[in-house]
Amino acid sequence: MPPRLEEYARVARDLSIDAVALVPGPNFTRALGQAFMSHERPFVVLIPAEGAPAAIVPNLELKSWELVGFPGTTHDWRDQDGYMGAFHALAQSHPMKRLAVEGQVMRVFVHHALKAAMPGLEIIDAEAEISALRMVKTADEIAALEEAIAISERALARVLEGVRVGQTEKDVERALIQALFAEGAEGLAFSPIVAAGDNSARPHAHARADYAIRPGDALLFDFGATKHGFCADITRTVFVGHATDEARAVHDTVLRANLRGFEVTRAGVTAHEIDDAVTGVLEASPFADRIRHKTGHGLGREVHEAPYIMRGNRTALPAGTVYTIEPGLYGPDRFGVRIEDDVLVTETGCRSLTAFSKDLMIVG
Repeated sequence: MPPRLEEYARVARDLSIDAVALVPGPNFTRALGQAFMSHERPFVVLIPAEGAPAAIVPNLELKSWELVGFPGTTHDWRDQDGYMGAFHALAQSHPMKRLAVEGQVMRVFVHHALKAAMPGLEIIDAEAEISALRMVKTADEIAALEEAIAISERALARVLEGVRVGQTEKDVERALIQALFAEGAEGLAFSPIVAAGDNSARPHAHARADYAIRPGDALLFDFGATKHGFCADITRTVFVGHATDEARAVHDTVLRANLRGFEVTRAGVTAHEIDDAVTGVLEASPFADRIRHKTGHGLGREVHEAPYIMRGNRTALPAGTVYTIEPGLYGPDRFGVRIEDDVLVTETGCRSLTAFSKDLMIVG
């Protein structure tokens, strides 16, 4: 079995179950080296603890499936016949009692089809164990992340040169998306957040078409390009025309919290310890009532993946983990500030993959 598939077989053995099932998504792409759409047609790869793998593949995907070089049995099915015949064929070729699945990815109708084909099958959510295989990035994966981040930073620099009082958030959002693709993005890691004034106090704001940017506004950008299947995730908050004393104080507090995250990060530190240190800076400030979220999250094929950097998560971060340090403070009906960097954990500390300035910036 290829090494990447063997990793999932090892998960099955470690959990004392019969097999792991993957469906289209980041783990599926990682395991097979080929991305497939998730749609109304069930598509499942089964990796047993021992023996050859198997797959349920929609017939219209067979020519693309050939590119994978799959080393196991393929059960294909056609729209006009329905998919249950393929599930029954899988049950015959790979009878099992306990199956691990990705609880955050597998859809309910696929779960039901597995149970219908194998009555008595126990389906276990092994999202944490399956996704943990993606936590440590390879050199090629880190290079892809760096490329996505560099594209994103060049795009932001372009956009900031053109920000002016009177533009709408939608105007700036449109310019950002255009700049990302002009700089080489293959796609968007997520719908960008461009939020000015009071809207910047909403951590997941939507750009408004009816709000004209005003002098003194905070202008928050949270966005990222994708490249080679990997995501960037960057946030910078700038000020238009000028920044008030309050704005400067809030920005300074968030920046100190961000930098504290770099100070404590190293291989073996827990997600809890990082969040405790970063959030502790915010809590010790006059703006503690403006804290709304944890410190960050893992970054890779998905813009949010393990590990989640929060108090209570005792996961130790191994070298090769990439995660975000993104403290923020949000004053309702006033403004918000968030500063987000993408960070690679090393044996001796960490390395920032983002290079865009975090100093307080006045634009327009």
